[in-house]
Amino acid sequence: MSATDATGAAAGRERGERSAGRRVDPRRTASALYEGWVAHRRHTPIEHSFRYRHAMLYLDLDDLPGALDAHPLYSARGPALAWFRRADHLGRPDRPLARCVLDLVAERTGVVLAGPVRTLTTLRTFGHAFNPVSFHYCFDAIGEGVEAVVAHVTNTPWGESHAYVLTRRGDDDALRDTLDKRLHVSPFLGMDACYDWRVTPPGERLAVTIGERGPGGELVFDATLALERRELTRTALSRALARFPATSLRVLALIYWNAARLKLKGARYRSHPERGGKGGGA
Repeated sequence: MSATDATGAAAGRERGERSAGRRVDPRRTASALYEGWVAHRRHTPIEHSFRYRHAMLYLDLDDLPGALDAHPLYSARGPALAWFRRADHLGRPDRPLARCVLDLVAERTGVVLAGPVRTLTTLRTFGHAFNPVSFHYCFDAIGEGVEAVVAHVTNTPWGESHAYVLTRRGDDDALRDTLDKRLHVSPFLGMDACYDWRVTPPGERLAVTIGERGPGGELVFDATLALERRELTRTALSRALARFPATSLRVLALIYWNAARLKLKGARYRSHPERGGKGGGA
């Protein structure tokens, strides 16, 4: 282990030890609730679009498990109505999530980071979890600038996942990158494609845009996530749970509903390149 690795690991352990047994003041933490919209548009060969309300938790992993102690129905310590369960996320469940994220960034890019990792995700609710994508924002050592983002994408019904790693290129606040498509997500889109990513740093607002381009460079699909920050208070968490009581089940229902609409419009069905069979679509 290099000196930088050792320093980063020690800092992570120290931060984790500080947060393990305490509650977190929502006025002093980076953790927050984000609410807004998610929108998808298909441009060719068949046009289709939707736009739905959505909410996600943005959790500084150094604040866990205390960040969710403000509400009796939320927990990162054990089963609850809304549960941040380590095994639902990237990497081996017996390793800290932040360590898995930072190790992946180093493996893919050679960049060793030692700052906090903050995760934008939805929780396991009513015992069910499905995240089409979770975003892990990797910050600099002082926790102010985003240096990398890991987008952990999961498909349905196969439960496969792939992590796309975006790193900073230039001085733009937003992280931009173009990466080859590596995961079969929709049966109405092929695999010979690439993604144009744009991810803004989380602040009072955050945005993620993904454009999928076909082999000729044509834009065939784009997705936008546009959210506004709310303090992680008991009131805000109660409101989110009331508005989105079974988030993952709702997301799955919307995926399959829009897949049915696409099929009725005559969209070409593409089997999984390795497994065959049916799948979702958006």
